[in-house]
Amino acid sequence: MFERIEELERKHIDLGDRVNDPDCIADQALWRKLMKEYSALTPIVEKYREYKKAKTDVEQALEMLNEPLDDDFRQMVKEELNENKAKIIGLEKEIKVLLLPKDPNDEKNVIMEIRGGTGGEEAALFAADLFRMYSRYAEGKRWKTEIMSANESDIGGFKEVSFMISGHGAYSRLKYESGVHRVQRVPATESSGRIHTSAVTVAVLPEAEAVDVNLDMNDIRIDVFRASGNGGQCVNTTDSAVRITHIPTGLVVSCQDEKSQLKNKEKGLKVLLARLYELEQAKHDSEISAERRSQVGSGDRSERIRTYNFPQGRVTDHRINLTIYKLDAVLNGELDEIIDPLITTDQAEKLKGQYDE
Repeated sequence: MFERIEELERKHIDLGDRVNDPDCIADQALWRKLMKEYSALTPIVEKYREYKKAKTDVEQALEMLNEPLDDDFRQMVKEELNENKAKIIGLEKEIKVLLLPKDPNDEKNVIMEIRGGTGGEEAALFAADLFRMYSRYAEGKRWKTEIMSANESDIGGFKEVSFMISGHGAYSRLKYESGVHRVQRVPATESSGRIHTSAVTVAVLPEAEAVDVNLDMNDIRIDVFRASGNGGQCVNTTDSAVRITHIPTGLVVSCQDEKSQLKNKEKGLKVLLARLYELEQAKHDSEISAERRSQVGSGDRSERIRTYNFPQGRVTDHRINLTIYKLDAVLNGELDEIIDPLITTDQAEKLKGQYDE
């Protein structure tokens, strides 16, 4: 492991020299590429240097303990020795995590799709609650949220809503939200006060660029139609809504949120690219052995991942058996208390898979 890190350290030094070279700076495309590589290596190299310093401090402390010392100074050296030994163990774990292969999608924006499942109007209302939760989480991270398409229910919920969240590392954190979210509460439409269980499906797709997916425009059919629902004067008067069908796969994307047909087409194509990219990723992932795949980060949208219990004020993530009694805070966008343990578990599973091979 450390031989590999030493190679990375040498590469980091070389990249540092190159990004400061005037000729390289003059070529902005090359400079940006090298800076990205340099920045990616920096956390690993910094941790490794911290690790080497701790190892040196341990060796020096052991040498000093072989010499005649007064009792107070000897005690101080022993304490520093134990601190540095513990530090080395912690740094080794951190370095192993940093050396894990990076998910190439982690830095991408995400397209999230929320669909009401079992529960009718109540499921649609909960879909709206989840949309609000993710919007507030994104706002807290200073990410941008943009609705791509929405199908509203009669009482203010969403039968289906697709939206993009743009920001640094959005996919790296939100990818764990893919799956079935279950809600237990007394619906607003329930007069007898009985608790109902409803379900909503969340899909998290990395934003795909044209270079990520081989999309032949001859393989798609674009139909235009008049938008329905709320949307101002242009609704029902112009053919601004767009339906895009990918003929080989049968995937269909509809978009009618914008008054402009062109903007609806652009948004629809973004969603289609993301769905096609997800299909390719799923095919690739199915070829990876089950032992090497992390179940926490599998992104299986049919898996029941979380329950929101309103009477108890409880949120339970079933993948890691985590329960917290902060339902209001979670629905207000405070998701890090759930996402951070999911990331830790995912990393631990990947480490186990890597070092068991």
